[in-house]
Amino acid sequence: MNILLAEDDLQLGELVEYMLKKKGGYKVDWVMEGEDAYDYANASYYDILILDWMMPNGDGVSVCRRLRSRQYSGAILMLTAKDSVEDRISGLDAGADDYLVKPFEIDELLARLRALSRRNYAPILEEQLFIHEMKLNRLSQTISNNGEEVQLSPREFQLLDLLAQNKGQVLPREVILDRIWGFDADVSMKAIDATIKLLRKKLDIIGQQELLQSIRGVGYKVES
Repeated sequence: MNILLAEDDLQLGELVEYMLKKKGGYKVDWVMEGEDAYDYANASYYDILILDWMMPNGDGVSVCRRLRSRQYSGAILMLTAKDSVEDRISGLDAGADDYLVKPFEIDELLARLRALSRRNYAPILEEQLFIHEMKLNRLSQTISNNGEEVQLSPREFQLLDLLAQNKGQVLPREVILDRIWGFDADVSMKAIDATIKLLRKKLDIIGQQELLQSIRGVGYKVES
């Protein structure tokens, strides 16, 4: 199960990340600011988001509300030190599926995650996706246009599919590296550049070389 943990308390964040990996066997991405949580949630699929109520650059409630306004359908668990009924209602009304009051036991957090995971939040991805005249086939991992079809490598497909799911939105290079290779992988940003170069050559074959845009100093996007 893939989990995004957004918690700005360094000691608590380290503990929760460690225990989720060790006791739950989960894959965990940990961020410490609300804006990062929003960007990560939009850039990839997570089974569950764990959002701290109070964070710099966007509190958990506002991040939750922004995600739901964009029809984000994933499970969201709110961590909060606020224990009043009004605060709980505020978090749930913002779109949270559950909440856990600090301080909490790790075993209770794991139990709540298991309960949330039993619900089916997984988005249904269409087998074929059309971007302008280009067709992306997720089953065969090919792209085609005007009768011309090109096979993508697994990395090329993962990268293009990630950008396609977020078309019109600039994805930072750091987010791309994490989503495709993982921050723990022994690769550099040059891996992104090499994959982008190969992908552009294949897009050029089907006349879609302008589809993939570079945003200098930031990252890449696919035109909407």
